[in-house]
Amino acid sequence: MSSTSSTDSPFDLSRFQPKALMKRLESPVAPYYLLLGSTGMLLLFGLVMVLSASSVTSYAASGSSYTVFKNQAMFAAIGVVVAVIASRVPVRVWKWLALPAFFGAVLLQMAVFSPIGRTVQGNRNWIGVGGFSVQPSEAGKIAIILVAAMVLTRKRKVLAEWRHVVIPLFPMAALLLGLVLLGHDLGTTMVLASIVGAVLFVAGVRLRLFVFIGAFVAAVVGAFVATNSNRTGRLDAWLGTCINASTQGCYQKVHGLYAMADGGWWGVGLGASREKWSWLPEAHNDFIFAIIGEELGLPGTLAVVALYVALGYACYRLIVTSKDFFVRLATAGVMAWILVQAMINIGSVTGLLPIIGVPLPLVSSGGSALVTTLLALGILISFARNEPTCKSALAARPNAVKRTLAVLPLGRR
Repeated sequence: MSSTSSTDSPFDLSRFQPKALMKRLESPVAPYYLLLGSTGMLLLFGLVMVLSASSVTSYAASGSSYTVFKNQAMFAAIGVVVAVIASRVPVRVWKWLALPAFFGAVLLQMAVFSPIGRTVQGNRNWIGVGGFSVQPSEAGKIAIILVAAMVLTRKRKVLAEWRHVVIPLFPMAALLLGLVLLGHDLGTTMVLASIVGAVLFVAGVRLRLFVFIGAFVAAVVGAFVATNSNRTGRLDAWLGTCINASTQGCYQKVHGLYAMADGGWWGVGLGASREKWSWLPEAHNDFIFAIIGEELGLPGTLAVVALYVALGYACYRLIVTSKDFFVRLATAGVMAWILVQAMINIGSVTGLLPIIGVPLPLVSSGGSALVTTLLALGILISFARNEPTCKSALAARPNAVKRTLAVLPLGRR
C-alpha cells in the first residue's frame, strides 16, 4: 500500500497554522468568501435571536410567538434574493445607477412629509400604505454611497482642489441628510454622515477639510441634542445620572445592563432571557445585543463582534487590492455604514455611548433595514467576484467544494 503525504490530505492540520491562515486571508478570493460567510452567519444568527427575543411580546400582541419572526424571515428571504441578483450585476451598471438611485431616494425621503408619511417613536422617517411600511432613509444609505463614489471617481484628478470635492457632492449629501434630519432621525443622519466621511477619506481628500466638516457636524448634532428634551435625557443618563430604572430616561438603559449582567460569562441559555418578558423595550430590535449577552453570555457577544470584524476585514482587503477607484470608494461607504452602525448599537447597549436608536445590522428585527443591508452586501460581493484575480481564480476551480478547500495552493498538489 502506498503511503500518502500529510500535505496531500484535505484534513492537513498545516492549513490551520497561523502562516497558512494568513496566506489564505491574503488570497484574491478571500474578500469574496469572507463576505459570503460573515453575511450568511450574521443573517442566520439574527433570525434565531429575533425569534428568541420577540417570542413573548409577539405572543402578547398577536397570540402567536412567531409573528415577528415570520415577518423577519420573509424579509430575509426577499433580501437574499435581492443580494443574489445584485451580486450578478456588473460594476458598470452600479456606476450608471448612481444618479437615478440618488434622486429616487430623495423623492422617497420627501414622501415622509406627505400624507403617507408616518411617525414612529418621535421620528417621521417612514412611509406606509395600509399595513405595509418602509423606511426610505435605508435606501438613502445605498444611494449616497453610489453617488458619492461616482462623483469622486469622475473628479479623481482634481480632488486636491477643495472646490471640486465640495461641488456637487456636498449639496447633494446635504439635501439627503437634511431631509432625514427634518424627520428628527439623528441616529440615521449620523450614520449617513459617517458614510460620506469614509468615502472622502478613502478618496484621499486633504485632512484639513475634515476639520471643518467635523466641526460643522458636531455643531449640528449638539444643537439637535440641546433642543430636544428626550435626547438631552439620554445624554444625561449616559453621563451617569441613572440611579435605578425608575429614574427618568433610564428605564431602557438600566434594563439593558440588567440583561447583560444576568447573562454573566456563559449566559442563561438560548430562549431563557428574563428581560424579554416585557421588561426591556425594543428587545428584538435596537436592544437585541442585550438579549444575546443575557442568553449566550460573553461567547455569544464576542461571536457577533468577530463576524463584524471578518466583514470589515473583507471590505478592507477589497479597498486595498482593487484597482477600480469606484469600487474602493463604494466599498468604504458600505464598510462605514455597517461597522459604524454596529458600533453605535453595541455602544448604546453596553453604556459606552448614549442610546441613539439604530438597529444592529443583519441581526435586529426590521424589514427595510435588512433588505437594504443585504442589497449593499450583494453589491460588495459583485465587486469582489468581478475583481480580475478573483474572477480568474474562481473560474479555474471546478466546483465550490474544491474552491473552499483550495483557497491557495499550499503544500503539494
